[in-house]
Amino acid sequence: MPELRAPSGWSAAAESRVSLEQLLSVVGSGALELDTAPGGLAAAVTGVAVLDVRDPGVRPRELLLAVGVDAHAAQAVDVLRRAGEAGAVGVVFGPEQLGGAAGALRSAAGETGTAVLFRTPWCSWAQLVGVLRAGLASAGAPPLPAAPHLAPGDLNGLADAVGALVGGAVTVEDTDSRVLAYSSTEEDVDDIRRLTILGRRVPAWRVASMRDAGFFAALWATDDVLHRRAHGDDPERLVCAVRAGGEILGSLWVCAVTGRPLAPDAAEVLRAAARTAAAHLLHHRTRGADSRLVEDAARALLEGRGSPDALAERAALTVQAPCAVLAVAAASVAADGDPSRWHALLGLHCAALGHRAVVVPAGGRLLVLVGSLDPDPERADGEVKRLGESLVARASAATGTQLRVGLGEVVPGLMGAAESRRSAELALKGLTYAGGPRAVGRTADVADTVGVLQVVEALRDVTLARGTSVARLVAHDAENGGRLVETLRAYLDHFGDVPSASRALAVHPNSLRYRLRRITEVCGLDLGSADARLLAQLELRLREHGTGTK
Repeated sequence: MPELRAPSGWSAAAESRVSLEQLLSVVGSGALELDTAPGGLAAAVTGVAVLDVRDPGVRPRELLLAVGVDAHAAQAVDVLRRAGEAGAVGVVFGPEQLGGAAGALRSAAGETGTAVLFRTPWCSWAQLVGVLRAGLASAGAPPLPAAPHLAPGDLNGLADAVGALVGGAVTVEDTDSRVLAYSSTEEDVDDIRRLTILGRRVPAWRVASMRDAGFFAALWATDDVLHRRAHGDDPERLVCAVRAGGEILGSLWVCAVTGRPLAPDAAEVLRAAARTAAAHLLHHRTRGADSRLVEDAARALLEGRGSPDALAERAALTVQAPCAVLAVAAASVAADGDPSRWHALLGLHCAALGHRAVVVPAGGRLLVLVGSLDPDPERADGEVKRLGESLVARASAATGTQLRVGLGEVVPGLMGAAESRRSAELALKGLTYAGGPRAVGRTADVADTVGVLQVVEALRDVTLARGTSVARLVAHDAENGGRLVETLRAYLDHFGDVPSASRALAVHPNSLRYRLRRITEVCGLDLGSADARLLAQLELRLREHGTGTK
């Protein structure tokens, strides 16, 4: 068989601390697709090696590109075992087998702990080497202080963050002077910036002028910030090339706003921003149109209007194989209400566990459609539960955001994906409303909470009689700035257990008993009446949801 060799100049720095997870998050699904990672995603990747017949050996922690090796051939298993013995992080095969690794290959991967990946059809081997080198060089760059949690490829967010730091208007451009993003400043800008943004590229005559003056040659040849002084109506500008691993990815431009100079440290900020921008530009460039088509097809299917065949063809899923949907959201919107930051991460962790999955944004949450589950219903249920628990543990640790996952019912094929989505979202809604430590569950696990939510929803158009006990209590609190409604809710939620309710309210039990007497005095609520307690709980729920209070 061919020997393994890392050609000189094709490896990154020897002590790279970039993990496989970081690298794949930056590179994006437009260049590589992870099939399985039995050893996890935390392993450090130090470089890229290609299969070569002339010189044996692959260094530990490298990613091996198995050029010309059929993933379904016996040779592929041999290559994977040899790479695993050498300590390689993973092996990349060609795109002809993008639908998934053969069983023997996955088995070998499990034995060696070596990841299996596939090159996508729209990224050549030569391009992939450049992309991976750039990814290794940029994945470890520190985030901008003004935007520490930018989602991968969020160039508009990057432009806004840089603009806020330098006090000017920012554009992000590719190497052909096309505008990829710009800051959302509404202040006065010069005509060149206005024409550039309207045309989504620098005017041709301006590009020709800068090229003839040798400006681009100077820009692409340096890592430093170039400064163009103000001239007439043309304000001062700063520009810095964005590059990684020898790859020129684009440029960042800063333009002073009329009547205000740039920040004194603008050049230093822009230099740091260019290092951060490399990962975002690379992700933007490699997220191919095919990825968006897959996402669109999955969204349509989950909404009950799409074609299972269309999604199966684009995402390499099986129409008739069991599947399920997981609904994922942050446990607290205050902690991190933007799910785009963990979009790619969920897909990577699904793949690392050997699942074919498509992740679709849906408002403030993400929907994960997992296909090709075990044909046995009980084992398929187990797969979905383990996946949900793993996503909560791994993704929460990686992002610093506690997640909750609603598990949808396993359905026989993609045709039932919308049904599974509905059950997953209902489970997530129940988990979120119930609060508490439970982070993963099905509708059956939170059935009582879901039932209350359904009752509240059914009573949405009901108008309660005026002057109920709760209504009088709400009015009293509003007039006096009291906390009697909060006290009543805690007391009822804890089934009349004064010690538990007082702990929830962080008050002394005697203080709670005093408040309970005040509740009876203020609104006449009879806490000894089962009917009064039931109505009070229902009305509190309805008011919490903004219903039943007309």
